[in-house]
Amino acid sequence: MRILSVAFVLLCLTGAGLKLADSPGSQVALFANHFLEQLDDDQKSIATMPYDSDKRVDWHFIPKKTRKGLMLRNMNASQRVAALRMLRSALSEAGYGKASKIMLLEGVLRELEGEDRTWERDPHKYFVTLFGTPGDEGKWGLSFEGHHLSMNFSFSDGALVDSTPQFFAANPATVMNDVSGPLGKGTRVLRDEEQLAFDLVASLETGQKDIAIIDQDAPEEIRFAGEAQAKVDEPVGITYREMSEESKALLTKLVNTYIDAVTEPVADERRAQIEEDGWDGVHFAWAGATKPGIGHYYRVQGKRFLIEFVNTQADAAGNPANHIHCVWRDLSGDFDLTP
Repeated sequence: MRILSVAFVLLCLTGAGLKLADSPGSQVALFANHFLEQLDDDQKSIATMPYDSDKRVDWHFIPKKTRKGLMLRNMNASQRVAALRMLRSALSEAGYGKASKIMLLEGVLRELEGEDRTWERDPHKYFVTLFGTPGDEGKWGLSFEGHHLSMNFSFSDGALVDSTPQFFAANPATVMNDVSGPLGKGTRVLRDEEQLAFDLVASLETGQKDIAIIDQDAPEEIRFAGEAQAKVDEPVGITYREMSEESKALLTKLVNTYIDAVTEPVADERRAQIEEDGWDGVHFAWAGATKPGIGHYYRVQGKRFLIEFVNTQADAAGNPANHIHCVWRDLSGDFDLTP
């Protein structure tokens, strides 16, 4: 019943009319304060921390026994709805849909791993933390995090000024087994993040592939996992400027898949930033196999953003290269900090 109940709440909120006419910062603050009003004093003491706490930049996506913040499992139904409405207000419909399905994949993992599993695999094992005081003055932050999901938002004087690190993952990347629950066989939560990249590398001419493919073997993991800032070197791979029109269109669509995870005004700011810096300098690099089922990796790097994607691990049922990790980083400073 627990999985079904959280599925009902998550899927009902997807696409719900949660947006107001106010700015994203004001919207999220409104829902954050509504969430806090639902909590008792003990819950508030767990869910809130000072803005300058070291925990604000302590993020990760690996399974853990516990994390900072108040767990959904330790909330009643109305508190969980308030927490999820708050998250929904910071994301787009597409982004919230991905987040909700990633949480529901914990139920799939629970079933596939069986009684001998190492971790609980509970769709309610996601944690909410508010840093500082939500409102239109001063700085505050929001973290929503658990296994395979880390959403981090920073606010200043009523504005949503940073929305990174933005991390999504999926295990299984494609559900290949018959399973119970709302996510059935064939579910592919991060389909576009993977398929568009396959389409892009396939669209490159032979000489272009020689430039784009930086290694025949994919790395085991994305870089800078859990680090407060991504400490990048000079970009590698092929530039947007060197691509055909078909490849340029695919790269743009791929980047927009990551951009459009957040609420529309923030996504528009991300797009405007890339336009200002210039698409010609955006690099695309690939490593590993160029077909599914074998480890593969890519990165897209612009002047002020970094995308990384890796799929090398087997899924819970043993299907090879069926376990995605992907992230959007702000190279001008995650968590609204100077790198």
